[in-house]
Amino acid sequence: MTDYRAPLEDMRFLLHSVFNLPEQWAAMPALNEMSGDLADAILEEGAKLCEQVLAPLNRSGDEEGCTWSADGVTTPNGFKEAYQTLAESGWVGLGGVTEYGGQGAPKGLTVLFEEMQYSANSSLTLYSVLTAGACLSLASHGSDELKETYLPPMYEGRWSGSMCLTEPHAGSDLGMIRTKAEPQADGSFSVSGTKIFITGGEHDLTENIIHLVLAKLPDAPDGPKGISLFVVPKVLVNADGSLGERNSVTCGSIEHKMGIKGSATCVMNFDGATGYLVGEANKGLNYMFTMMNYERLSIGLQGTGQAEWSYQQALAYAKDRVQSKAADASLRTEGRADPIIVHPDVRRMLMIQKAYIEAGRALGVYLGAQLDTARYHPDDAVRVKADGRVALLTPLGKAFFTDRGLECTVLAQQVFGGHGYVREWGMEQAVRDVRIAQIYEGTNGIQAMDLIGRKVLMNKGEWLADFFADIRSELQNIDSAWHGQRTQVFDVMTKLEAQVQTWVNAGEPNLAGTQAYNVLELLGLITYGYLWLRMVNAEGADALKAPTAQFYFAWLWPQVDTLLQRLQAESSVLMDIAL
Repeated sequence: MTDYRAPLEDMRFLLHSVFNLPEQWAAMPALNEMSGDLADAILEEGAKLCEQVLAPLNRSGDEEGCTWSADGVTTPNGFKEAYQTLAESGWVGLGGVTEYGGQGAPKGLTVLFEEMQYSANSSLTLYSVLTAGACLSLASHGSDELKETYLPPMYEGRWSGSMCLTEPHAGSDLGMIRTKAEPQADGSFSVSGTKIFITGGEHDLTENIIHLVLAKLPDAPDGPKGISLFVVPKVLVNADGSLGERNSVTCGSIEHKMGIKGSATCVMNFDGATGYLVGEANKGLNYMFTMMNYERLSIGLQGTGQAEWSYQQALAYAKDRVQSKAADASLRTEGRADPIIVHPDVRRMLMIQKAYIEAGRALGVYLGAQLDTARYHPDDAVRVKADGRVALLTPLGKAFFTDRGLECTVLAQQVFGGHGYVREWGMEQAVRDVRIAQIYEGTNGIQAMDLIGRKVLMNKGEWLADFFADIRSELQNIDSAWHGQRTQVFDVMTKLEAQVQTWVNAGEPNLAGTQAYNVLELLGLITYGYLWLRMVNAEGADALKAPTAQFYFAWLWPQVDTLLQRLQAESSVLMDIAL
């Protein structure tokens, strides 16, 4: 097993050559102190942390896992010390609001640090990214008092955060939740209910855990419109900011899972726990979506990060492992067998990983930059446009990244042959760890339904048309050597737009569900094709970019033909069969 090395060269290429983010940051007063040199320095220091502190605990954390007792949850050996290093160095609050102690780094930069974290140690990373997401929701919707009380120690990493949505009977249908919040005379609320699958709901890494809990007030409307959001601390906070009594919040158990075993996945019981309303009553689901969408992109980055780690292992193994002679005599060595990287089928598996990972990293940076624009750009119209772009592409980022993440880790495992199936090489852990990313923060099927329903059909394809118009504009002046691939991308965009318009007023109840995943996959391939064309035409593109782009269009792009054919299928092919 080779050591993880952060792909800093490719990250810098995206920041500076493909998207020129320092120039974009300079145009936004909230971000104009982030220079290109400072961004590079942050990435370099982040890489050291991930390579030297987080990565060495990845395998041991999987082997030990978390342990539960009536007193709480214990994380694997070394996790507490590593988290303290992460916190003391300011990484938990890297993207946080500066008014409350965050460092205010742009999302276009922090996505790259998150990817490194997930490559190094997904289990440990989940604690800090959940905290960052909880901070974002509080900073966006909480009162000044809540922000002043909770944000500074959370950004410092002394306190962590969790997201408490799902209940045993409800699953993803949050309108069915039963957790109640009763108003108290002092303005607080008594919160009672049980939440399941709560990442980081209990652990020993921080002195306090701040739970963001969805619950219903006694007079709340039925369904999603009756949900409110509450801050429920594990330990109550005194008026002076010091810690007081333990709140009535307990961890009933932790799940015994397929992967991410160093991440505590908890059943949380709230038994008349003291909580505080965030924002207005009955708007909690909207507030929680601020955190949820942050986590959806983050979990997408988990797919890319795990794929990158696996690819590094597979590439090193393919260069070292000797087996059989090369079919091409010019590639043969003097030994009885050659390194397996000379065999076409091994190269096929490696190239699929490389093509998906590098395009996925580019989309992560693109989405991060759009989030920065939506939040900080001084022009209202530009912010609104970027917000629509983020809405359109967030479900794609979560689902397409994580589907490719599992595909890439399985391919990397296959490169190892039988060794990929046994413990000591680490590949089976990567497959187990990344598998959850397709499930949590809304399954990928739900992401596809969100994409086609809310983000495409509901606004009659306007966001999609706007995105495609920008692609056409940005690719107008690419090098003539890539005009053929550009034409392919443009043609498929036109066909998808036309198909969407035939669906807009169709009125067929099962249409969206039938075609949702096809649309998501097609949009993912189009977007990756667009990004590959941007990358190969960027100044400073290395010698491997063009061959990888050529592979993408020759080998992976043809999937669009199958997907376009599927778009013609009616819902009856799924719904008229007795199962």
